[in-house]
Amino acid sequence: MCAQPKSRPRSPAAAFSASPIGRRSLLAGSVGAAGLFALGAAASGGSGTLIRPPGAADPQAFLSRCLRCDRCRSVCPTGVIGVGGFSDGLAVMRTPVMNYRHGYCDFCRKCAEVCPTGAILDFDPETEKVGLAEITEACIALRTGACTKCHEACPYDAVMLDAQNRPIIDADRCNGCGKCELICPASVFQAYKRGMEKGVVVRPLKKGGAL
Repeated sequence: MCAQPKSRPRSPAAAFSASPIGRRSLLAGSVGAAGLFALGAAASGGSGTLIRPPGAADPQAFLSRCLRCDRCRSVCPTGVIGVGGFSDGLAVMRTPVMNYRHGYCDFCRKCAEVCPTGAILDFDPETEKVGLAEITEACIALRTGACTKCHEACPYDAVMLDAQNRPIIDADRCNGCGKCELICPASVFQAYKRGMEKGVVVRPLKKGGAL
């Protein structure tokens, strides 16, 4: 009778990889590592394009003081104060940011009045600036001269028109209120071309107002 050949014992690594439990653990570990990497990247916070409400403290002080209590957003009469999302970074999530697609700022100071921690401080509505409007390539008037909505809507006469009816932003008068961006119809009339891009957008100030 012939002796059966002895099977060679598998290494612990081979046994682990062959086991359904081992494969699941490895897959779960990979997914977890990827998730932690994503969280770490998001934790850095801030895309550099976000604008805080008027009176906001400097970025570091703001983040350390803000309780994410939502009082400023709740009291805002025009609905311009929104909150940061995950894509903006974990440090920014649920903190107040300006959303000019939903409203504009009238510098009413209500957000400063209700802030309990000094993340948003009192300010002078006559001198406060949170951003600066900028005309983009999506502007209808750049090609046709047919739209003057931003010029008509600006409460500070910061949007002028040249000889061809094209808008020009006066940086000295513009305080970043965002009424021009709110009213701009470019994203509606040219959705098939440029998606949701507006013909005028408010950009963060180079010093202050941005994350």
